Amino acid sequence: MKYNTNNYDYLIVGAGPYGAIFAHEAAKRGKRSLIIERRAHVGGNMYTHKEHGINVHDFGAHIFHTDNKEVWDYVNQFTEFNGYINQVVANYKGELYNLPFNMNTFYQMWGVKTPEEAAAKIEEQKVAAGRSGIPKNLEEQAISLIGTDIYTKLIKGYTEKQWGRKATELPSFIIRRLPVRYTFDNNYFNHRYQGVPVDGYTAIFDKMLDSDLIDVQVNTDFFSHKEDYLAEFPKIVYTGMIDQYFNYEFGELEYRSVRFESETFETDNKQGNAVINYTDAETPFTRVMEWRHFDKKGDDNKTIITKEYPQDWDRTKEAYYPVNDTKNSELFKKYRKLADYEKTVIFGGRLGNYQYYDMDQVFNAALKAVEKEFKD
Repeated sequence: MKYNTNNYDYLIVGAGPYGAIFAHEAAKRGKRSLIIERRAHVGGNMYTHKEHGINVHDFGAHIFHTDNKEVWDYVNQFTEFNGYINQVVANYKGELYNLPFNMNTFYQMWGVKTPEEAAAKIEEQKVAAGRSGIPKNLEEQAISLIGTDIYTKLIKGYTEKQWGRKATELPSFIIRRLPVRYTFDNNYFNHRYQGVPVDGYTAIFDKMLDSDLIDVQVNTDFFSHKEDYLAEFPKIVYTGMIDQYFNYEFGELEYRSVRFESETFETDNKQGNAVINYTDAETPFTRVMEWRHFDKKGDDNKTIITKEYPQDWDRTKEAYYPVNDTKNSELFKKYRKLADYEKTVIFGGRLGNYQYYDMDQVFNAALKAVEKEFKD
C-alpha cells in the first residue's frame, strides 16, 4: 500500500501546535503536507469542545500567555482572545489562599500587611531552615524563595502529587517558574499578553489547517507503518516521543501522565473561580477547573468542572510532562545524538524535544523551525 499518494512534500506526525504551524507555513510556501494524528482530533492537548455553550478544555487548563509579540500577533491571525487573567485559589485542607505568592497570600498565611513584614517573615524562616548556598533540589529552592510555611502548605503536597516523587528528588528549576510578588497582585503570569480564545482552541487549528495543500488523517498511527512512511516521504516532521521513534533503544525516558474527570452541575457557579489548586497530599487530584469562568460563556444554570489527577506514565497512557531530571536529561542527549543523524526528519514539540514548553514556546519553536527549513 502506498501512503504518499498525492506527492506530498512533508509528512507531519502529530496535529498539535508544532505540526499544525509547520503545515500552515509550508502551505503558504506552496508545499503540500499530510498530517497524521494518532488521536481522533487535531489540536493536541490544546483541543477544546463546546458543551452547554461552554468551551471545555479536554486536556487541562490552557491560558495563552507570552511576552513574545511576534508569537502573539501570529496566533491572533486565527482567533480573538478574551483578555482572561488567571487568578488561582489554593485550597489547603479547607484553608484558602491566593496564588501566585503575593501580599494577599502573605496576609492570609501570616497576617502581615506590608512588603517589609512579608520579606522579614520569609527571611526568618529561611534562616531557621538553614537555607543558604545554591539549592540542590526543589525543596531547597522553594524554601529559599518563600520560606517553610508556604512551602509546606502550598508547594510540597501539590508538587509531589504532580511529579510522583519527593520534592527533594526533583530539580530546583521547576519551582523557579512560579512568581513571588510583594504586591497585592493575583495575576498568575507576569506576561504582557494573556487570554483564552473566544471560540476555543480547536477553532484555531481548523483555520490553520484549512488549505488545499494540507490533508489530515486522524486515528492514524505512524508506528503502524513507520518504515513505509520513511521510505515514501521526502521529509518528515515528527512531534511524538523521541525515545519511541528510536524504539526505546537506550530505554524509556520518563514522563508524567494526567487523567481527567468531568462533571456537569445544575448551577452557573459551582466553585467561584476558574482554577482551584488542592495543595495537600491527601486529596488525589491537583486542581479543579470550572470552564465557564474562563470566558463567561455557557447555558443558564449549567456548569462543567474537571478534576485533574496526575498519574504515572506507561506506554498505554498519554505522555504529558517530560521529567527533566539529571538522569532523564542525560538519556535524552543520547536520543538527540541519534536524531542528528536523521537528515530527513525534523524533531519538534514537547515530546520530540523532551522539553517542558508553554504554548507560546511551542509556537515560537515551530516558527523558528519553519524559518530554518525555508531559509533559502
